[in-house]
Amino acid sequence: MKNIAVIGCGYWGKNLVRNFHELGALHTICDGDGEVLKGHAAKYGYVACERSYRSVLKNGDIKAVAIATPAQTHFSLAREAIMAGKDIFVEKPLALKLDEARRIVELAERHKRVLMVDHLLHYHPAFIKLKELAKEGVLGSLQYIYSNRLSIGKIRKEENILWSFAPHDISVILSLVGKVPVKVDAFGEAYLQKKVYDTTLTTFTFSKRLKAHIYVSWLHPFKEQKLVVIGTKNMAVFHDQSEEKLVLFPHRVEWVGGIPIAAKAPHKSVEIESYEPLGKACEHFIECVEDRRRPITDGKEALGVMKVLDEAQTALERSR
Repeated sequence: MKNIAVIGCGYWGKNLVRNFHELGALHTICDGDGEVLKGHAAKYGYVACERSYRSVLKNGDIKAVAIATPAQTHFSLAREAIMAGKDIFVEKPLALKLDEARRIVELAERHKRVLMVDHLLHYHPAFIKLKELAKEGVLGSLQYIYSNRLSIGKIRKEENILWSFAPHDISVILSLVGKVPVKVDAFGEAYLQKKVYDTTLTTFTFSKRLKAHIYVSWLHPFKEQKLVVIGTKNMAVFHDQSEEKLVLFPHRVEWVGGIPIAAKAPHKSVEIESYEPLGKACEHFIECVEDRRRPITDGKEALGVMKVLDEAQTALERSR
């Protein structure tokens, strides 16, 4: 049914508009910029266009809203939507303050609303397959995980690079490990805007034998989105910019006369399905709204990510 409104239809919101339209669920597009609305109206002629968010919330035909506005507005818009009886899909991060995220999750629970946060990698076929391999023991025991999310692209003023880029990577690392870190450290620098970090490195200690780090930056000469997982049996690389999205390296270390020798082996490309992750995420949200079930990336999952983000932010400020 056409019962979803997309709120904020610009830089990323336009992709939500396209996907919900292709899935036959788009009812209304809402944006404060009239020119943006004109562009979408020309492309999706029959879809309602609205500049007033309050008008969207008053419309009884709209059952859910997808919020793709600047991060500092997520809390207030999500709260208003829940109070108006709407299910909500929110772009990451859920909020910019841990307390606000908790309030949104509690509100959604109390009012029995579906709450989904777009931690997109959970719906990526390569990550889904990677998680399956880890669960089946193909990787062996996990030893070290790291991710790079780097680009020279859209630079934000509202939130720093940690809050803008790292939620995706924190989300998937927590999912792979299955527990929260016992220690979080971070450092970085604000080169372009005072107090707005452009580059950060965050380290995680899960146990004496399992650690991870995330390096994010929007001051980087090229785009890279890579997740590397080191296990005792295989090393896995999820590289979103490569044609081979998921690759296994069955390298091992042999001890010869008390000396460790790297025994390299040819990599193995893992076959995965081919589809747009955002389309799968939108489809999952529609199913959760219709069936009244919890999304994979629900409020509880999002709150776990927010807690780690909050610890990392505290560590950043402490490192200055």
